[in-house]
Parts: sequence; C-alpha cells; structure tokens
Amino acid sequence: MQSPAVPARVWIDKQSPAIYQALKGVAQSVRTAAAAVDLDRAVMELVNVRVSQLNACPVCLDIHERAARAAGVTPQQLAVLPAWRRDPELYTDRQRAALILAESVTNLPDDAILEREYAAARQHLSDDQISVVIWAATTIGAFNRVSILSKHPVRVRKEN
Repeated sequence: MQSPAVPARVWIDKQSPAIYQALKGVAQSVRTAAAAVDLDRAVMELVNVRVSQLNACPVCLDIHERAARAAGVTPQQLAVLPAWRRDPELYTDRQRAALILAESVTNLPDDAILEREYAAARQHLSDDQISVVIWAATTIGAFNRVSILSKHPVRVRKEN
C-alpha cells in the first residue's frame, strides 16, 4: 500500500508577495543602516552566513556565501566560520563582536549568557552598530524561515 502523496509546501513568498516585499524592504533598510554606521559588507555577510548555518538554510547559505566572497571574506574564513570562536586570529574584533550578537539573536540564550555576549560585543561595536547587527541577524533569520518553510530548492549552477 502506498502512502498518500505529501502536498507541496506553500511558497509563502509567492503566496503573500506584499509581505515578502516588505521583508525585502527591511533587508534593504538594514544594508543602508550598516553603511551609515560603518559596518562593512564583509561583516554583514559573515552575519548572514553564520545565522544561515545555525538555521541550516541551504538557499540562504548558497546566496550569502557567494556574497561574502564578493565582499572580501576569504574562503578560509568561510571554511572556519562554524568554529570561529576557537580561532582568535582569523577574524577581526569587529567581526567577532558581530558574530557574537548574530549567534545570540539566533539562539536566544538565557539572560546570563546573553548579558555576557552583549557586553563582549559592546567592547567593539557602538550602540548603532549593535542595533544594525541585531536587525541583520533578525532579518536573515526571517529569510531562513521563509525559505526553509517553503522548501525552496538550491538552484544548481556551474561553478566558475
């Protein structure tokens, strides 16, 4: 006896395009704000990749790993990113501070850990920069959920 076919998932970005466009607008606002507070594209793409790793979003990883390389993130930094805390030399203080916040936003640890992580980030980021990094991690997390819940496929491409 065959089991009944599982219906395809709703692509919520296509089903509710106005909401998805609003989310894209938030992402654009985050990019604009990052530039205004001197957070370079490499820092922001490291945040996007790390959050997407934690959420296991294949589509966002595919997009943002390429964007990170284009922004100057090295292949070595991308390869080591899941273990970034164990290598104090590979990432700048600002990158490390942004990654601390990105992981905290994604994992929402208990208050004691969150306070410690926030204090560590504050040593290298201004309040404006902290705000932008938190918005960036929140926004990519939302995109991760859109893609995962819609079961978007990674588009196969020929590598250059």
